[in-house]
Amino acid sequence: MTTLVKIKRKGLMTLPSRFRSAVGVSEGDMIEISVERGKIVLTPQLVIDRSKFPSADDEHTPAQRRAINRGIAQSEKEYEQGRSFGPFNTHEEFIASLHRESAKLRGTKRKRPAK
Repeated sequence: MTTLVKIKRKGLMTLPSRFRSAVGVSEGDMIEISVERGKIVLTPQLVIDRSKFPSADDEHTPAQRRAINRGIAQSEKEYEQGRSFGPFNTHEEFIASLHRESAKLRGTKRKRPAK
């Protein structure tokens, strides 16, 4: 499907209705515009209005929210002091780190079976 469209003042143009219906866009929808190999490409985009999603703020009492914030602040302080783990390059490194920390908490060293 092709057609000619005239570029008007300030770069405005009208996307013909058959094109809009073919790709499922209507007034107010967002379109991403890009240039690929000298061609203008219009791609419909879905924009999510996050304000319409519920937040956890309404799910907790003020006392619970203060406790959660204290926990977050404590975690941030521990991270800043270097009491964190990782980064890990593989999930095997992560699991090995968990096993080491677990052994420290138990106070025993566990022998790993030979592969």
